[in-house]
Amino acid sequence: MNALAGTGQLLKLGLRRSRIMLAVWVYALVAYLASTAYGFKKLYDTPASLRDFVSGINGNGATVAMYGRIHVAGSVGGITAWRMAATGGALVGVMSVLLVVRHTRGDEEAGRLELVGAGAVGRRAPLTAGLLVGVVANLALALVSTIALIAFGLPVAGSLATGLAWTVPGLCFTAVAGVTAQLAETAQAARGIALAVVGVAYLLRAVGDAGRVSWLTWLSPIGWAQQVRPYGAERWWVIGLGVVVAVAVVFAAYALVERRDLGAGLLPARPGPADAAPYLRSPLALAWRLHRGALLGWLAGFVVYGAAIGAVLRGLGDLLKNSSGAADLLAKMGGQRGLEDSYVGTVMGVLGLIAAAYAVQVVLRMRTEETAQRLEPLLATRVRRLRWSVGHLLFAAAGPVVLLGVAGLAAGLAHGLRTHDLGTQVPRLLGAAVVQAPAAWVAAAIAVLLFGAAPRLAPAAWGVLGVFLLLGQLGPVLKLGQAVMDLSPFTHVPKLPGAELTATPILALTAVAVAVTAAGLAGLRRRDIG
Repeated sequence: MNALAGTGQLLKLGLRRSRIMLAVWVYALVAYLASTAYGFKKLYDTPASLRDFVSGINGNGATVAMYGRIHVAGSVGGITAWRMAATGGALVGVMSVLLVVRHTRGDEEAGRLELVGAGAVGRRAPLTAGLLVGVVANLALALVSTIALIAFGLPVAGSLATGLAWTVPGLCFTAVAGVTAQLAETAQAARGIALAVVGVAYLLRAVGDAGRVSWLTWLSPIGWAQQVRPYGAERWWVIGLGVVVAVAVVFAAYALVERRDLGAGLLPARPGPADAAPYLRSPLALAWRLHRGALLGWLAGFVVYGAAIGAVLRGLGDLLKNSSGAADLLAKMGGQRGLEDSYVGTVMGVLGLIAAAYAVQVVLRMRTEETAQRLEPLLATRVRRLRWSVGHLLFAAAGPVVLLGVAGLAAGLAHGLRTHDLGTQVPRLLGAAVVQAPAAWVAAAIAVLLFGAAPRLAPAAWGVLGVFLLLGQLGPVLKLGQAVMDLSPFTHVPKLPGAELTATPILALTAVAVAVTAAGLAGLRRRDIG
């Protein structure tokens, strides 16, 4: 049989199953790009303000580590491409990993590929179809991004280069996910390894941009996206470099798929003990066992991001002193008492959204346990549904607090050490971070409601979180009405440290989260499992 037989049909099936997920990712990333271009166009409308902004960025080591160095300084398009290259490249990498693992190792773990493989389907067809889903997503993102930038009046060549620059990390991490799907025995492990590679790539780029070892940037696909340099002397060959590396990694994935059995991974699974330890004999202990790895990974990311925020704060005034528009925008998004307080309120709101993503992930893990048929045997014992769910929900509730707490602590330490004012900065930034937790609980509660009342719609919780993100990022830029902005729970969070801390919105958000969670648990009690 042809090793690629059935690839077309599997590709159609994969695109159909991921049509909503793919559309949400493309829409969110393009909206992020468009809002960035619109904001820069409004804020830096003179050559002098643009020049001062670029010199401020390139002179701030912490900012360069976070976003990279600006190579094309003479246009709004250049700084838009700069702003999106690092963070956008990492997000595109995450999108690619999730899509590919879902249609390779995820389908294999769920038993779907075994059924499909019983038909006229070649050995390499499932892997090829999964990789092609990632390729289609990246090309669709490049096309829509290019059209959006051209619509803003930016040059066609630079807009095309910006769109294609995103495909460099996207295609590379698509191929990496194809490899990890062969190495790991579970979808969770395959995602974890691939996302760790994305994190290492971002770290290599950060160290290469901020330090004297600039060659490290060239070890990262995210760094290659920056080196395309749209709206300047575009380096089209860098895009070709990304394609060549991606193809080479894909060949490695094909070599690996021939060397393993269906349902198995090349990395040997470690057998567990015959009997569980005493501390594992409860639903809460099981939840800890399931969530501890992800929690530790998220903790590491929050520590790094928090420290980066604290390192940037000291030079913020010099960075934005020549743009009153930037200061006004930050004030609208994060409070009124000073530029630094406004910036802290803004970035902590973003951290709150990221913490909400962790909480939603925890809740949706319950749905994964159900669909994988691991829940029914557990409920056949003395464990009841509510007791089982409470173990997971404790992580959805406490996890955001812990993540935000370590980020605020890291930011306070970084800023306090630079300003020699630890006693003031640590509690100030810690409070600004932790106050975001009730809004994250609301997002998690919506996921619980969907899981309990309409389990097939549970993944839509990611779409709800995406709406909150877009309202927070685009709302102030597009001057949306307050009624629309109020749809996001993060709008109601006190914008510390610039605003006054009041208990009313915190208690109200907590009450909403508790009520919605209770409704979801009531639905879980009444519906059929599976």
